[in-house]
Amino acid sequence: MKTHGVNTLRKIKTVLTTVDYSGTHLDRLMEAFSPAHVIHVDRRDAAGIASALEEADVALLQGDLDERFLEAPKLRWIHCDHAGLNKSARPEVFEKGILVTSSAGRSAPVLAEHVMFFSLALSYHFPTFYKAQQDHQWGIPGQDQLRGLYGKTMGILGLGHTGTELALRAKAFNMRVLGYRRSVTDVPANVDKLFCADRGDTFDELLRESDIVALVLPLSNATHHLIGKRELQLMKRSAYLVNLARGAVIDQTALLEALREGSIAGAGLDTFAAEPLPADSPLWDAPRTLITPHCTPAVPDRTARSLDIICRNIAAYRAGEPMMNQLTVKDIYTKA
Repeated sequence: MKTHGVNTLRKIKTVLTTVDYSGTHLDRLMEAFSPAHVIHVDRRDAAGIASALEEADVALLQGDLDERFLEAPKLRWIHCDHAGLNKSARPEVFEKGILVTSSAGRSAPVLAEHVMFFSLALSYHFPTFYKAQQDHQWGIPGQDQLRGLYGKTMGILGLGHTGTELALRAKAFNMRVLGYRRSVTDVPANVDKLFCADRGDTFDELLRESDIVALVLPLSNATHHLIGKRELQLMKRSAYLVNLARGAVIDQTALLEALREGSIAGAGLDTFAAEPLPADSPLWDAPRTLITPHCTPAVPDRTARSLDIICRNIAAYRAGEPMMNQLTVKDIYTKA
């Protein structure tokens, strides 16, 4: 396996970019890569991409990498301008010594809001109240037994950009926050108790104690079907599962069974193993389930936030320093 040395200066000669930036955003990108030669190609222009890959040593992509980029003779760094890298997390990336980074974190605040939206809507039984409103009905059965988020426990699986933002928001609701992450670190701000995979911790206690279990972690071989029948049975019958990660983090068959049996109170789902979610999927009609189509409202200037990450990584790459959101061997995903 080839590796790139740390603190070794690296030059950027030719850049292929397929991002659809324009105006001041494109100007900023060009300035950051200067004096490198930047080839701006539409992502659908296969011939243009093939030509540029003959000389490019860096690629900035609108989507994920594929075999064309793995076979490029000079490519050393690929940045995918979105969050999840599971479609690019191939063993060949490391065999060829290619650095791969992402723009994870650019939408973290609103992804955290999305979890809170699901949490509130489920806890407040919003769909039932909305149906009552449409029927001009005053109130719903059992409304006196409803409880808000105040004083409840939020369990967060994944304490990266989105998980950190989510912990902040959960604390603002005066919730107890339990966190689970891969690496061993000090307990982050706004987290009351931390479990770390690399320390040998499980997240069983988190599942047992949480009223909301939020999935905001990357999809990898280690997290594929992380939530299955066993994990769902550990959750409270009154708890809700919220998924803003990737669909395959959950065993959807086990989830459907849990929802139908009432072994958990409900779910808020934004991502699915197959997308778009097929019209005949039973998840559409699963009880106490809210669905959004892998779509979260944007931050005010998502492109500018992407550029902040890209520009930091350009400087780090040239200086031979660690880069933001860099793919590691632990991120490999081959179970698709």
